Amino acid sequence: MRPRGSTKADNQRAIIAFLSRPASYGPGIERVDRLETHVSLVFLAGNYAYKLKRAVKLPYLDFSTAEQRGAACAAELRLNRRTAPSLYLNLRRIGRDERGRIAFVEDAPALDWVVVMRRFDQAALFDALARDGRLDAGLMDLLADHIAQFHATAEQRPDHGGAAALAAIAAANRQMMAAAPHGVFAASRADDLLDRWRQSVARLGPLLDARRRAGKVRRCHGDLHLRNICLFDGKPTLFDCLEFSEELASIDILYDLAFLLMDLVHRGLEDFANRVLNRYLDRTGEDDGLAAMPLFLSLRAGIRAHVTATALTDVSEDAARAAMTEEARAYFELAQDFLAARPARLVAIGGPSGSGKSTLAAALAPELGPRPGARVLRSDVVRKLMLGAAPEERLPPAAYTGAIGRRVYDALRAKAAAALAAGCSVIIDAVALRPEERHAFAEVARAAGVPFTGLWLEAAAKTMTERITQRRHDASDATTEVLAQQLRQGPGPIDWVRIDAGGDPQTCAAAARRVLAGS
Repeated sequence: MRPRGSTKADNQRAIIAFLSRPASYGPGIERVDRLETHVSLVFLAGNYAYKLKRAVKLPYLDFSTAEQRGAACAAELRLNRRTAPSLYLNLRRIGRDERGRIAFVEDAPALDWVVVMRRFDQAALFDALARDGRLDAGLMDLLADHIAQFHATAEQRPDHGGAAALAAIAAANRQMMAAAPHGVFAASRADDLLDRWRQSVARLGPLLDARRRAGKVRRCHGDLHLRNICLFDGKPTLFDCLEFSEELASIDILYDLAFLLMDLVHRGLEDFANRVLNRYLDRTGEDDGLAAMPLFLSLRAGIRAHVTATALTDVSEDAARAAMTEEARAYFELAQDFLAARPARLVAIGGPSGSGKSTLAAALAPELGPRPGARVLRSDVVRKLMLGAAPEERLPPAAYTGAIGRRVYDALRAKAAAALAAGCSVIIDAVALRPEERHAFAEVARAAGVPFTGLWLEAAAKTMTERITQRRHDASDATTEVLAQQLRQGPGPIDWVRIDAGGDPQTCAAAARRVLAGS
């Protein structure tokens, strides 16, 4: 039920003073810490966090009355329970008690409202994990899975999204850039960026509208960056979604994901951005939207550019203003760069099980094609998903018949062709033991009119055996017996570039980069 409250604008100073006092929360609370954003204040007391909406009115939100803030708090609680039910506990009403003092009340008229959350260590925020170098591939996979599961169940909103909505976002971005403090963005370059956004929307319009009709526009998170993700109970958890605007949060699910990918790229973590994108696409099959990703990523960077620049008006210290100006410009440059033309290519990496194909693919992918890099198609993952299994779930021997293998390779070729047509580079990661399999991959590139490079990895049998026995939580089901069978069969004539993969992964990747640079 929507909270009721006063409809006149309030002065929140007394409310803030009340929430800042330890005694307001009962016995055992000795201090209250405070976190601030431009629209909220969070008071940390004991095991809980109390989030207050600021009484502000901005172009994109209105929290100027207690009633509006109460409605926003109720929406925040409801929407965030979709992804973080253990974090979001309840709402608390603030009013005056029988003695006229400001207090938490049950039935008195509401002066304000707070969302009550379970408190967590700020070091568990993903932006802190990124800053401290504590993110890893396993966490990225769990995060991508979490987002994919959330998007699968989010409410469809066919009355939002599509080309018209993206065009409006582009125009609003340019308008907000014009309102930024003088000198942050060059007007001519901002106009050029808007023209490029408009051209992209016009070109992608049929795809954007088709995805809307297909149910790909949903009530998403809307503010999906690293500061709104935490590690809670050992799992990545999305919180603090955009609650105040149905229009801004009812978006294409890939546009929702793009905020996270852009944030990772901005922080220099393109390897993780590439990994999250590929894991998400593997789990959702949303490859049909790949052509729109450069636009989605660019718009997200543009939003961060103008938001950061707008915040300069609240900063007086020269050093802080200089740092924020530099960051706003970095986001602006990123918005330009995401739209930069980068030629697509197809790279196939073959070799026996344990030769290091997937390790090499992960190293090369962020560097190929439009950012955040190549679509990686791994035969082991394609097989699992084709048969309804999770990537790391072991399959029975019956899943490895010749007929199923042919279906897997057919799927690899079809997915590669689609991604190349969308302008993406592709890496195919498959044993490709038969010459005809390798030839068929080259034919995909020829048909798409893009360069093809085949890399064949070789290592000593002992080395590959050791790697297989050391695997944990991996998509490959290959055993040492499977490797032995591959070695007995042999690959036949190889016309791909042979690379020694018996040493460390960095040496192998360096050799592969040299080949790609010369082809």
